[in-house]
Amino acid sequence: MKITFYEGTEMGEAIASINALSNRSQVFLPPGAPPPFIIRFDASSQPVGQLVFRSNTKTNNQLQDIANFNARPFLIKIPGLTTAPPFGGSPRTIEINIDPYKLRSHNLSPEQVVEAISRNNITSPSGNIYIGDKNYLTPTNNTVKNIEELGDVPIFKGTVDNVYIRDVATVKDGADIATGYALIDGKRSVYINIAKAGNASTLDVVNTLKKQLPDIQRNMPDDVKISYEFDQSVYISNALKSLVVEGVLGALLTGLMVLLFLNDRRAALIVIMTIPISIISAVLFLKLFGQTINIMSLSGLALAIGILVDESTVTIENIHQHFAMGKTKAQAIWDACKEIAFPKLLIMLCILAVFAPAFMMTGIPGSLFMPLAMAIGFSMIISFLLSQTFVPVMANWMMKHNVVNCENPAHKEDRFTKFREKFSNFLSGLMKFRKPIVGISLIAVILAGAGLYLITGKDVLPTSNSKQFQVRLKAADGTRIEVTEKKVKNFLELLKAKVGKDNVAISSVFIGQHPSTFAVSPIYLYNAGPHEALMQVALKEFNGNSDELKDELRQYYKEKMPDLQLSFEPIELTEKILSQGANNPVEIRVSGMMKKMNMMTANKLLAKLKELDYMRDQQIPQSMNYPAMQINIDRTRAAQLGLDAQDIAKSLVAATASTRYTNKNFWVGGMMGIAYDVQVQTPQNILNSKEELENLPLTKNQDRPVLSDVATVLPTKEMGESYNLGTMGYTTVTANLHKKDLEQASKDVKAAIASLGELPKGINIEVAGLAPVLDETLGSLASGLLIAVVVIYLMLSATFQSFRVSWVILSTVPFVIVGALVALNLTGSTLNLQSYMGMIMSVGVSIANAVLLISNAETIRKSSNDALGAAIEAAKLRIRPIVMTTLAMVAGMLPMAIGFGEGGDQVSPLGRAVIGGLIFSTFSVLIVLPLVFGWVQKKASIVSNSLHPEDEESIHFVNLKK
Repeated sequence: MKITFYEGTEMGEAIASINALSNRSQVFLPPGAPPPFIIRFDASSQPVGQLVFRSNTKTNNQLQDIANFNARPFLIKIPGLTTAPPFGGSPRTIEINIDPYKLRSHNLSPEQVVEAISRNNITSPSGNIYIGDKNYLTPTNNTVKNIEELGDVPIFKGTVDNVYIRDVATVKDGADIATGYALIDGKRSVYINIAKAGNASTLDVVNTLKKQLPDIQRNMPDDVKISYEFDQSVYISNALKSLVVEGVLGALLTGLMVLLFLNDRRAALIVIMTIPISIISAVLFLKLFGQTINIMSLSGLALAIGILVDESTVTIENIHQHFAMGKTKAQAIWDACKEIAFPKLLIMLCILAVFAPAFMMTGIPGSLFMPLAMAIGFSMIISFLLSQTFVPVMANWMMKHNVVNCENPAHKEDRFTKFREKFSNFLSGLMKFRKPIVGISLIAVILAGAGLYLITGKDVLPTSNSKQFQVRLKAADGTRIEVTEKKVKNFLELLKAKVGKDNVAISSVFIGQHPSTFAVSPIYLYNAGPHEALMQVALKEFNGNSDELKDELRQYYKEKMPDLQLSFEPIELTEKILSQGANNPVEIRVSGMMKKMNMMTANKLLAKLKELDYMRDQQIPQSMNYPAMQINIDRTRAAQLGLDAQDIAKSLVAATASTRYTNKNFWVGGMMGIAYDVQVQTPQNILNSKEELENLPLTKNQDRPVLSDVATVLPTKEMGESYNLGTMGYTTVTANLHKKDLEQASKDVKAAIASLGELPKGINIEVAGLAPVLDETLGSLASGLLIAVVVIYLMLSATFQSFRVSWVILSTVPFVIVGALVALNLTGSTLNLQSYMGMIMSVGVSIANAVLLISNAETIRKSSNDALGAAIEAAKLRIRPIVMTTLAMVAGMLPMAIGFGEGGDQVSPLGRAVIGGLIFSTFSVLIVLPLVFGWVQKKASIVSNSLHPEDEESIHFVNLKK
């Protein structure tokens, strides 16, 4: 049972309430049923690896005991680590295996064996006896010391000639009835699923565990070897490596860009030096605010590398401009920093405002967006502070400047100066046609943006080409676990033949179900029955497309093993968190009070989904036709023979299952004094036919009646699984996607549901899986971007004391969005959380460049009263810093956009969106923005609207000195 609470619920109170309700429900459970186990499970509390136990001499069940008692005590000491019991073995158990033939020969029933064990192997307290000066304890051997002694337990009381357990059963130190196996590389083994707590760092948990492995290994028997497999922290480690690689490449490319424009190696070095300082400082602040190093925070830091150079580059370029004016070094540095201090502060605030909506987001989008926003925010703040402190100090120490060599007041004649003049003339020519150019440009870009948005695919996160995959294998309902195991081994052999025998690094399979003793285990890994297996495979080398590989495997096994059904599932940690328990991106729930009607509707919907050529693994995962032997008791006949339903049920439990829960009994053994269950059962290889079941004895001390005397046994089909939402049952239809975005799939699913027509009364259909997450994510991001634009608009209006100037600056935003969408479509990327972040960041950078130009243009306009000339002059003066920062940021984002390093495909859409947005942003800021400014501000007043009482340029200023 899974209970989901609304956000903001006090979980301590919730767990206490559930505990009280579960205790109350205990009276409604069958006798012997253990109390419910309540555990808090967060969506991010997912397995991050497997601790595997291998041995050439130990059985699975022995490894289970070793893993449980020798290894788990070490794991509970690791902060942030949670584990379920070991997977793959059955708990050690003392088996009393009854022989039905011997029972009949002694006129005994299974229930009599159970009663004998219960009476003669008990745990009871003892007292004291006082003899002389001593106080003696009085321990008894109520509990047998040696397992063999259980065979000497008499079945009858008050008779000399007795029958003993050894006469009708064998006693064995074994294990509970096997319900599931684990295979590691095709061999039976045991592993512990390593999971992290919701607020813990995956990297910290895994690294701490790896340090503990030598200590755990020392506590293992000599022939038991342990290893840590399917390490999910490698994705974060790879992202960390990619961040370092991208940071180094970005810094070098940025330095080369500064060197190209300014021809100053020392200036380029200063800009490069600010990058590691900002990143390290941002990581420190993330730690202080309780964040961890994860995929999203690393994406934020990777994105910040490109924007970090903006602040330092603008400062360095402005210092060079003041050098060219013939000022002394100190004066030039002082004037340059003073001149751009406020515009840069405004720029920083605008970029921070873009990410401010992260603090208002809720649910999964908020959880994912917050680390990224905080990483960028801290990096930007530190970068701004460095550009106003570290950069000027280092410029004074490192940069060379000779006033004598400066041509004052004119700038040096170089190629860029000539280009600047040509650009100024070009802009002057366009200014004559500013209105039609601006009008046509804005209409065209808005229409293009709307069209591109509609055709761009949308996903929650970008797809990644991993070397690992997870697949669920399903044989026919009711297939015995041994048969399923053979099919799985055949599957593995065929897989090696397909991908290369030496190319499979490791495979891990869990077949069947967990032992009922381990109530927590299905939270982490769930199979419907002995006919299902969940397989994880890691390849050594794989450089292709994972979707294509999966599709090849589907076709391959359809030919080789047509009786086996495949369904691929997410294996990466981020995908598992986003899916919130769903095994497939497409999941549809058909609910209603009549389960047969639910099934009929689900089958109709399944047929519709199979018509979509890009969908794969379409199925109804529940076992709806599980084979069964229906036992119908004739209560009248049973009563005539001195039996009732309870007597028959007790004998059936001992014969078809065990007395593990209906009659608890323990044996305490070993040096550690661990209590193990003693259970009475019939060996599965004996009760292997309908006739054997019908001949089961039911009455004490008589060979008749047997089961067939009081009941009929009929083969039938039963519902193997029952899913309920509250009290209402539901059936699930699931599917995977092949090279299709989630939004389009969601639209087609809704169309398929609509095509069913009017649903039968009482039937409801709900779309689950990743579709609601996508809608919530894109909705939050879109509203967040709108809020950010409004905040920036108000901030600009307050700064420039003009609403019109604010609209001028924001006119670049449509161009940025179109540029980002163009880049995504050209590279085959979708609009997802990563690319949306890139788009938002490029909007912030575009506004920053616009502020840099418009603040200068406003200053010139107010002094000259010429808006057209001010726009051209401001563009002429600011073209170098704008082009420099744009090219530097593009250079910094290029390694990310290409997807260098492992895991690069997960963040490449972010870099592509930034680059596309910046290219269009540069065009709009340098070409369209001056035209918009000239048009809007041509007749604007040069008198300030400031309310500052001492501002002499304000219309509200009153000179009291006259």
